Amino acid sequence: MQKELLFTKLKDWADAIVLSKHLVLVEGINDSRALCSLGVPKKQIVCLSGRPLYLVVEEIASKTKNCIVLTDLDKKGRQLFSRLSKDLIAHHVRINNAPREFLYHETKIRQIESISRYC
Repeated sequence: MQKELLFTKLKDWADAIVLSKHLVLVEGINDSRALCSLGVPKKQIVCLSGRPLYLVVEEIASKTKNCIVLTDLDKKGRQLFSRLSKDLIAHHVRINNAPREFLYHETKIRQIESISRYC
């Protein structure tokens, strides 16, 4: 029952991301696949995949003024989130933190790619 409830919450969470129409920045292809498995369109996802951060920031800033940064919630992911947030804000892009906060406070998910285990 617990897993079913979490799936429902994650599905609602993903639906809210889709409705926001914000670009979603993730670390890797597996993170992208996990979000797609919950219904987030691939065109709404921007993947770092080893690209220089400044290029990703410039790409996002050229496309939108609002985005969601969904890096992992481990130490490396938190550091990456901090750097990306600072750079995006410097480019006048607002960060929607609600999806990240939901994962941190409402679930035990710490790696974005592990979301697909609940689908």
